[in-house]
Amino acid sequence: MSVTAIALRPLAAYGALRLPLALLELPMFVLLPALYHQTHGLSLGVVGAVLFAARLVDAVADPLIGVAIDRSGSRASLRRWILLGLAPLALGFTAMLHPVGGPAALPAWLALTSLVTYLAYSCVSIAHQAWGSTLGTTASERTRVTSVREAFGLVGVVTAAGLLATGSTGALSVCFVALAVLATIALQAAPSPFAGAGVARTPGGGGGGTDTQALRPGDPAAVSGGSGGGRTAWREIFGNRAFRWLLAAFVLNGIATAIPATLVLLYVRDVLGASERMGAVFLIAYFLSGALGMPLWVRATRAYGFRHAWLLGMTFAVLAFVWTLGLGRGDWAPFLAVCVLTGLALGSDLAVPSAWLAAIINDAGHAGRREGAYFGVWSLATKANLAIAAGTALPLVAWFGSSPQGVGTQHAAESTLALSLVYAALPSAFKLAAGVLVLLAPTPDHAGRADAHPPGAPS
Repeated sequence: MSVTAIALRPLAAYGALRLPLALLELPMFVLLPALYHQTHGLSLGVVGAVLFAARLVDAVADPLIGVAIDRSGSRASLRRWILLGLAPLALGFTAMLHPVGGPAALPAWLALTSLVTYLAYSCVSIAHQAWGSTLGTTASERTRVTSVREAFGLVGVVTAAGLLATGSTGALSVCFVALAVLATIALQAAPSPFAGAGVARTPGGGGGGTDTQALRPGDPAAVSGGSGGGRTAWREIFGNRAFRWLLAAFVLNGIATAIPATLVLLYVRDVLGASERMGAVFLIAYFLSGALGMPLWVRATRAYGFRHAWLLGMTFAVLAFVWTLGLGRGDWAPFLAVCVLTGLALGSDLAVPSAWLAAIINDAGHAGRREGAYFGVWSLATKANLAIAAGTALPLVAWFGSSPQGVGTQHAAESTLALSLVYAALPSAFKLAAGVLVLLAPTPDHAGRADAHPPGAPS
């Protein structure tokens, strides 16, 4: 029996939610340092410390949210988690971009509103990713699912980049609410979780056997919640050796991505001497290139598998990004070229790891039971990456003396060099280390071969 690919229209109905979620990501992780530092006068060290603490607390909750999603026990619960999380997400995001009170209250306001926003975002995004991991069976089909979802995300990021100015916070809030409502309506036409997902190993089948079964809508195995408590779930997923290796690579690669995202507006201003408007142009070029290049990574996965497609993207990104070390004031055109080239490589980071994880979940016999727990830990790793980036990169730059007043003083050369090193050299080193882990990762053959069905899958 053949497994029918999911049609593009229902797949787009599923992926559309990624657009409003991505719309708020760029302001949360790029605009906040500039907004609270430049507009409201908080030091970079204080902003970095507050964001580090808030993101770390939020990250600890993600695995608990994932287990709770698994224990909800029905396909409809994924949609319900999404709907319940969107209202507090909109409120927290709006409040975070519009602080009130005097300077003494700003750190507390930033901490409280960011926690509400991050926790609500976790509920929505973990449920959404868990839903997507149940769609598709082959490497290329899973990559297609994540690519459609992340293509919507890139549209959201490009939209946010066009509004990425400290005076556009009101427009960002209104835009998020409107897009979230439209995505919620579209979600009603999305394929049900496990519809067409096809294959999962029977529980207890182990990682090396070939005992499999088809999961179909209405199948009890497809709709049952995860068995056991949180400890049981985490023991199962961390006992998955392939997942541990993939998670380690994902963490290192995530830090490599989070550091430039945290510092890009400061780099554009202090090193390139460009305006805030030019910063938005650079970001739009980067994410638009990522959207245009996304089909390349679907094809690369089909041709070379998960491992080599991701390695190709990592290598290309490092070779393009290290050129920023030699840039200085007025080098806008070379930096634009770097943005375009690294944007083309972005699709591998967005499409491949989550699709690879879906294959690993299926191979371990955890499909239909542990998606929430896996993506809860996955989300924790993402938040930890951002916390590490905010908690190390910003204080490092502040300690070396990079500031709006630093340019034009006798310390200008030293401060901009330090910013360039933290912005470009440090993340390149992290990405190379992640590439080594991807190269050495022990993963099942069927998860790394494009279009190869798991043993026993319908063909």
